[in-house]
Amino acid sequence: MAAAHIEVRDLTIGYGEKVIQSDLNFDINRGDIFVIMGGSGCGKSTLLKNLIGLYQPTKGNIIVDGCDFFNADDQQKIAMRKSWGVTYQSGGLFSAMTLAENIALPLQQYTSLGEHEIAELASYKLALVGLAGFEHYYPSAISGGMQKRAGLARAIALDPDILFFDEPSAGLDPLSSQLLDELIMEIRDSLGSTVVMVTHELASIFAISNNCVFLDAETKTMLDYGDPQQLLQHSQHQKVRRFLKRGVMAGAS
Repeated sequence: MAAAHIEVRDLTIGYGEKVIQSDLNFDINRGDIFVIMGGSGCGKSTLLKNLIGLYQPTKGNIIVDGCDFFNADDQQKIAMRKSWGVTYQSGGLFSAMTLAENIALPLQQYTSLGEHEIAELASYKLALVGLAGFEHYYPSAISGGMQKRAGLARAIALDPDILFFDEPSAGLDPLSSQLLDELIMEIRDSLGSTVVMVTHELASIFAISNNCVFLDAETKTMLDYGDPQQLLQHSQHQKVRRFLKRGVMAGAS
């Protein structure tokens, strides 16, 4: 079997002496849409920040393509991060820049492309997320859903191997959330990327995820991980089944 794209081994995360989660062990396979889920305060966003290297874990290892990120040298870390794309809850766009300028920024920083080529690529990435013709708009002139799509366009500017999302559907109406889910799947398929996302939206979890981990705030560790459809039916933990059954009940109502 091929090695997992991301391997999490014996991971403990927290702030100083405060432990948020401990003994985390799971694999994220290449091409997965992997969801970090659990109740409020369980450490979902903290885990994501550890996975992208913003926080150093208390102990344990995060291994990406066979390389232990936190034991790598600075040049290795920079090279790894260049192959990652990150989106934020609000879109994370620079308000003083147009959409095209936002998308162009990573291309200017990390490639030797000329100005004309960068402008063409920025337009292409915006078109991929349904924002063709919006190159010269500022973030304040577009809706929240469009800002999230523009944030995704910037995240895929360098054709990343891994895409990280923090609550991508937060604040969106159900239809916009569904359209964003479909867009994430299309981008995953077109780029061949692995997707890692924090979300509490059960409709999204069942619609697009094929792998997930459930974090528990009470025990401060993971209770289960795997395909959410399988966990819904077969998890040995009632708390996991109850969490996922909320989505089934909502869909039936």
